[in-house]
Amino acid sequence: MSNLRPTSSRASSGSRSALVGFSALALGSCSKSEDGKGPMEKAGKALDESMEKAKEQTGRAMEKAGEAIKETGEKMQESGKAEQK
Repeated sequence: MSNLRPTSSRASSGSRSALVGFSALALGSCSKSEDGKGPMEKAGKALDESMEKAKEQTGRAMEKAGEAIKETGEKMQESGKAEQK
């Protein structure tokens, strides 16, 4: 005798309900608005713009840090030359 039980209809209907819910969510995410872009496309564009802005700001900060390091190095060299005299 086997201890296997037939799948209950409640579990099957729950799985079907979850599948239908996820499908509706996925299709809803792809729907387009009046500008022709879906919500995921808009989110992607916003993320791209944010990343580009962060990249620009980081680049400027790195340039400033590089300039400060260069100036500090020059001052240290001048100070070392003055002490050698």
